Amino acid sequence: MGRSFFLLFLLFLLFSALRAEVYSVDIRPSEWKGDRVGALRILDQKELVFDRIGRRRFAEISDLAFLKKRHWLFLISDEGKLFRFRARFGEKIRELSPLDAATLRKKSGKKLKKWRRDSEGLTIDGKGRLYVSFEEKPRIARIGYDGRIVRYLRLPRSIAKMGRFRSKNKGLEALAWHPKYGLVTAAEYPVKASRKGVQTLYALSGKLWNFRRDTAPKSAITALEVLDNGNFLVLERSFTGVLDPIVITLREVQIDRCRQGLCPVKVLARLDSGKGWAVDNFEGLAKVGPNRFVMVSDDNDNFYQKTLLIYFEVLSGK
Repeated sequence: MGRSFFLLFLLFLLFSALRAEVYSVDIRPSEWKGDRVGALRILDQKELVFDRIGRRRFAEISDLAFLKKRHWLFLISDEGKLFRFRARFGEKIRELSPLDAATLRKKSGKKLKKWRRDSEGLTIDGKGRLYVSFEEKPRIARIGYDGRIVRYLRLPRSIAKMGRFRSKNKGLEALAWHPKYGLVTAAEYPVKASRKGVQTLYALSGKLWNFRRDTAPKSAITALEVLDNGNFLVLERSFTGVLDPIVITLREVQIDRCRQGLCPVKVLARLDSGKGWAVDNFEGLAKVGPNRFVMVSDDNDNFYQKTLLIYFEVLSGK
């Protein structure tokens, strides 16, 4: 009995070890040559396989943010869990190892109720302060590195109430810090007051930018970042059904060239599972260097999906 228990224990430890790793993957079509796709250069590709980090289940990652001076990569799940990794980036991902995890909590230290933990966007400002956006009840909060909410920020009227959005699951999906305009957010789908074919980026200061929605069916904004030229990098996902292709599109919203209420948009890359790209539900973006970014996928806590981390460079002028 003792020997059998010992063998089972060893098997458990082995299984746990196999479930805690960062693996190299390749999402490119099998016949794809080189590392270029559109105006992007893919630098590295990883799958993150962790059962738990700091006793918290690692799943459903919705966004990330990078604190360069400390080499910390924060990842947020849509269940209000904040994970911290140590990360270094060069021509490849040089280091990516988990440090700890926390659960988002009120200023008092009490846990947020489950229906208030729907965190979707994450970003860091120029002073290293961390912010999170929530979807089902539109809120943006400054949080500590330990997940404790410092304060909630005031939202523009057009996105301040859930009734402004097309449904409770189509709220504030993306969040970014712009060095000139401050915190900028976006809804997954156009708000009720907008045309269905026009997306909008909202600065908390009140400024906004409109641009045409991507042509892919049911295209939705899932993440937002800022390019070195000051324009926005928008991550969009097209998903129409489990049997249909997933299309992931990265576009540049050229806010320096807006005319008559619309900003021009340039497609940087389009990754289509129907054309051999092994893409998943990409929902997060973080800037980690000059025009260098990582994007992460949400595995929906589903055995058949993966947490993928893709490191890429936007090639300026291409």
